[in-house]
Amino acid sequence: MPKNIADAIVFIVNAIANLYLLVLLLRFWLPWLRADFRNPLAQAILKLTSPLVIPMRRITPSFGKLDTATVVVAFVVQYLTILLILLLYRQSAGFAPIAITALVNLVFLSLRLFAFAIVIRVILSWLSPGGYNPATAIIATLTEPVLRPFRRLIPPIGGLDISPIFAMIMLFAASIVVHGLKPIGI
Repeated sequence: MPKNIADAIVFIVNAIANLYLLVLLLRFWLPWLRADFRNPLAQAILKLTSPLVIPMRRITPSFGKLDTATVVVAFVVQYLTILLILLLYRQSAGFAPIAITALVNLVFLSLRLFAFAIVIRVILSWLSPGGYNPATAIIATLTEPVLRPFRRLIPPIGGLDISPIFAMIMLFAASIVVHGLKPIGI
């Protein structure tokens, strides 16, 4: 298979897998952040992920607040995605490097999820300050625990909250560090 066709297929596989992984990660993070699951968007997240998570929950019990079934499903989806990409590029790797890469990718994707949620929250605050819809409620739930420590350290300047800038700098720096831990460079 020519490299450009393999690259296009890898892009499609990665895009679809990452979209589903983002939904799985939202399912994982929202209970930790005490999200309102009466929110229609939270209900949609549960419906999209339940076909894989509910059967896994029968096998893998939760540990306290840790939803191990969602973590296992996300890990398996990421592992299989990496395996498929390696097959498309006609490369191979052992179980451990693929597993470590899958875990690192999940942490990286979580950090990016929080960073982009902050960007979306900032943009929404400019377009519709004080407005409410289910998406803004989920975004506020995701971003508030990340922004709170920065708001304590950095007071508003002239009524302008600049704490999201510093939160995003720290999240992107952490993403760079985490991304460097991948043993497989895909």
